[in-house]
Amino acid sequence: MKRYVNSALLYAVLAMAGGVFYRKFTKFSGFTAQTTLSVVHTHYFLLGLVFFLLLLVLEKNLSFTGEKTGRVLAVYHIGLNLTAVMLVVRGVTQVMGTNLSRGADAAISGMAGIGHILLGVSLVLLLLQIKRGVSASLS
Repeated sequence: MKRYVNSALLYAVLAMAGGVFYRKFTKFSGFTAQTTLSVVHTHYFLLGLVFFLLLLVLEKNLSFTGEKTGRVLAVYHIGLNLTAVMLVVRGVTQVMGTNLSRGADAAISGMAGIGHILLGVSLVLLLLQIKRGVSASLS
């Protein structure tokens, strides 16, 4: 359970840092249009902080953590951070007005897509573990 609290704390700090970076970077650059930097804060806040706090409550009540949970969570962390890094890369290029080649644009989108896929797969695997925990606690 300590792992869940530490993860929630880490993602809270990253969420705040993402929000501050978005505000200050766009302000100093004089950028007023939409940018993907604006969603880094919410991704880290909801998919990081809130998600791990929910896991903490579920673990306390259901004891769902098994031998595979660590690997699934590692994939979740990789997916979330890959997604956030690609949002930052995309946002910085938007704010700076960088003209990307089709290949670079596709690479950023592809890496963000891989991050989202890793998040989705690991989320489903965690939900299956939680379902097993619920079934075991009802038996």
